[in-house]
Amino acid sequence: MSSRTSGNAYDGLLAGGEDGHWAFGTDFDDPFAAIGGGGTIPDGVDPTALGRYCLALGDDALVHANRLSQWCSNAPDLEEDIAIANVALDLLGQARLLYARASAADPSLVPALPDGSPVPAEDALAYFRDADGFRNVRLVEAENGDFALTMVRLMVFATYRLALLARLRDSGDPVLAAIAAKGVKEVTYHRDYAARWCVTLAQGTDESRRRITEALPQVLAYAGELAATHDVERVAAEQGFGVDPAELRAEIDEVLEQVLAAAELVRPEVPPAGPVAGRTGRDGIHTEALGRMLAEMQVVARAHPSGRW
Repeated sequence: MSSRTSGNAYDGLLAGGEDGHWAFGTDFDDPFAAIGGGGTIPDGVDPTALGRYCLALGDDALVHANRLSQWCSNAPDLEEDIAIANVALDLLGQARLLYARASAADPSLVPALPDGSPVPAEDALAYFRDADGFRNVRLVEAENGDFALTMVRLMVFATYRLALLARLRDSGDPVLAAIAAKGVKEVTYHRDYAARWCVTLAQGTDESRRRITEALPQVLAYAGELAATHDVERVAAEQGFGVDPAELRAEIDEVLEQVLAAAELVRPEVPPAGPVAGRTGRDGIHTEALGRMLAEMQVVARAHPSGRW
C-alpha cells in the first residue's frame, strides 16, 4: 500500500488558477494575435457591412460544424469518425475567427448579456442568438441523414466555400484575407475528402449507389442559395472586401460535374427550395431543423450566462 496519506490522482483537476494539467489548456489564443489586424477597419469599408458579412460566413461554418460533429462516435468506422470530427473542428475554427472579426467590426451585433458575464463576443454570437438571428444558408442546417447524404452535402458546401475563400484571399480587409488564406488549406482537404467518398459510394455496392443517388436531389435542392446574391454580399463585393457569390456559380457547377462524371452519376433536375416570402437563410428564414439544433447546442450556455468554463 502506498505511504501517501493525502491527495489522490484527481487533486490537480480541482486546483484553481492553473490549467497546465489539461492537455491543451482551457483557454485559447487571441485569433487576431496570429493573423494580425486587430480591430482596424480599412478606409472605404463600412464596419456594419463588414460585420454582417463575416457573421453570415461564420454562421455557415458554425452550423455545418455542429452537424458534422454529430457524427462523432457514429461514423461507419474509426477513421471516418476522426476525419469528420477534424473537418468539423476546422469549420469551428473558421467560425470563431469570423465571429471575432464581426464583433470587432460592429460590436452592436453581439447579443447583450448580464453585467459581468465572462462570455467572449464570439461565444455570445454562437450561443445567445435565436434561429432568426442566424444568417447561414439553409443547406448546412438540415439533419445529417445517412453517411451518403452527409458526404454529398459536404462536397457541395466545400466546393462553394473553397471557391469563395480562394477569392477572399484578396479581400480589401486584411483580417478577412488572412482568415480566408488559412481556410483555403483546410477546405481543400474537405472537398477532396468528400468528393472521394461520393465516387466510392457511387461505385460501391448497389445499396451505397442507391443511397447517394437519393441524397443528390435532397442536397441540390438547397444548393442554389449558395450562389444567390444577398444584399449583404452585394455590398461586400462593391466595397472590395467580399465576393458576389454569383461569380462562383460556374466554378461550383464545373467541380460538381467533374465529381459526378467520375462517379458515373447524372445530375438530377431538382426544383430549388426557393425563398420564403422573398427571404432566405441569409435573411434569417430557416427550416425547423435549425431551431432544434440550436436548442440542444445552446441550452447549457443560456442557462448559465455568467458561467465560467
